[in-house]
Amino acid sequence: MPRPGASGKWPGIPRRLASMAYECLLLLAVAAVLVVVPHILLGAFAHRLASPIVVRAHCFLVLLVYFVWFWSNGRRTLAMKTWRMRLLTRDGGPVRPAQALLRYLLCWPSLLIGGAGILWGFFDRDRQFLHDRLAGTMLVSE
Repeated sequence: MPRPGASGKWPGIPRRLASMAYECLLLLAVAAVLVVVPHILLGAFAHRLASPIVVRAHCFLVLLVYFVWFWSNGRRTLAMKTWRMRLLTRDGGPVRPAQALLRYLLCWPSLLIGGAGILWGFFDRDRQFLHDRLAGTMLVSE
């Protein structure tokens, strides 16, 4: 495994959790514009509401595009920029779109099964979350 970020250290778990909380706040705006507004317009003009499964699937796909776009090819989300973190492959290269997709898909069970993938980071030798370990990615400090 390469040396962690340019500053020579992995971002601490509290810093990564703070970044995740900030990301959630930012995603409220993204979800409001790209998920809620279209469904309100659909209801207003078609006089029909989308089923809950359609709304959930739409939200899942919006988040998928958001994260895969920002995580791949060296791009970072606003929260990652603010907290000065970068997502890399294990060999220190930029994350490919397929790898970003895998990380996104692995994040869901990592978070939803009691946060087990996050708790993994407390015991991992490099303090990486389980979804990073499985996807072959790592968060590093800048």
